[in-house]
Parts: sequence; C-alpha cells; structure tokens
Amino acid sequence: QVQLMESGGGLVQPGGSLRLSCAASGSIFRINAMAWHRQAPGKERELVAAITGGGATNYADSVKGRFAISADNAKKTWILQMNSLKPEDTAVYYCNAGIRQSWSDYTRPYWGQGTQVTVPS
Repeated sequence: QVQLMESGGGLVQPGGSLRLSCAASGSIFRINAMAWHRQAPGKERELVAAITGGGATNYADSVKGRFAISADNAKKTWILQMNSLKPEDTAVYYCNAGIRQSWSDYTRPYWGQGTQVTVPS
C-alpha cells in the first residue's frame, strides 16, 4: 500500500509563511507527478500547485509569486513553501500524487489526509 503523510500546517498571521511537507511511503515504483490541493469551507477542492517528475511546475493564479512547490524524488517528498499568506489562503491542504506501484502497474492517484492552514483576517 501507498501512504501520503502531510505535515507543517498551522495558524499564521497575514503576511507570514508556512512550509508544508508531504512524504510518500510504501510500495512505490515511480511517482509521475506531485501536487497540492486545498479546500476551503463551502468551496470545491482546487489545485494549488503541481510538479512533474521532470520538474515542470504549475500554479493557480491566486498563488503565483507567493507559493513554490519543490520535490525530492529520491526521498519521495515534496514541499509547498507558502509566503505572503492571506486570509483567503485558509483551507485544508491536501497532497496528491500519481504513483505506479510496479513497472506493470498504471498510474493511480493517492491523497494525503489533509492539514489545516489558517490565516486570520
């Protein structure tokens, strides 16, 4: 089985920074892409940032210039550095990855349990 474990959420004042980390463990052959999503109360889950195995990145317009995603493929971990946080960034943040468990397997999506980020207004 594959597990994703997030860490690093919490309460931060507007303008502050937080660093979220996600670690994948279990039977993993290859991680094809890694991402962070978030879901605020009453809203749909949205993609925040993504990174491919080759290092290409993609960001939601609302976080461009403030958030940065990076990955350590060897350690099977990826980071979301969040700077200049705003109250509208308040949400549960989920890490997500497309993972193959063997060379013959197809890529399946896996999700972490979520970590709360709160930026008070």
